[in-house]
Amino acid sequence: MKWYRVPVEDINKPFIKKIKAGTKSICLVGYEGKIFALGATCPHAGGDLSIGWCNNGKLVCPFHRYSYDLTTGKGSTGQNDYVNTYPVEIREQSVYIGVSTFWEKLKTIFE
Repeated sequence: MKWYRVPVEDINKPFIKKIKAGTKSICLVGYEGKIFALGATCPHAGGDLSIGWCNNGKLVCPFHRYSYDLTTGKGSTGQNDYVNTYPVEIREQSVYIGVSTFWEKLKTIFE
């Protein structure tokens, strides 16, 4: 897994922003004192999740109001979809996002 340092002005304030970690577009969310990293595109209609909002621990797509759990990426009941999630680490007041390669993901299937 490769770790990417991403810019965040104040990790203690709520925020939603789109960042790049390698080749991945990631929606970085500061919510209730924690930081989450999810795929930046809604799988339902391709909406940019970084212009959405948070409600009850879920990131809401601005297009059709589909919502995704900040921790698991799982869509709400009845959606039958999900967005990828990425590990987040705070190191010396900096935010790092972990991104696995395709081969690393494939390897875990056969372990």
